[in-house]
Amino acid sequence: MRYWAFASLVLLAVPAQAASSTVTATWYGNELAGNRTANGEIFNPNGLTAAHRSLPFGTCLRVSNPKTGKSVKVRVNDRGPFTKGVHLDLSAGAARAIGMRATQPVSMKRC
Repeated sequence: MRYWAFASLVLLAVPAQAASSTVTATWYGNELAGNRTANGEIFNPNGLTAAHRSLPFGTCLRVSNPKTGKSVKVRVNDRGPFTKGVHLDLSAGAARAIGMRATQPVSMKRC
């Protein structure tokens, strides 16, 4: 009986698929091409990747630009951004895919 009660509590503690949230995003590109990301891979500015402070490496995110209505799937492979108020750094390729040209709010959701 105790085991079942414990298992029930654990199941209740597991969060459901996160709803989308609006965050401030920026992008980075050629200035870091060829450098290693925090997970050890070589940064490709044309790739569909992102940096986030705490999400696990490999996390898939769907990022949408509310101004253009475009969205893209990216994979977290780096840490950052380290600018106050900015929550997500997109590669230049991902920013280009959604029509993002400057720091702006985007919708972010796990895939």
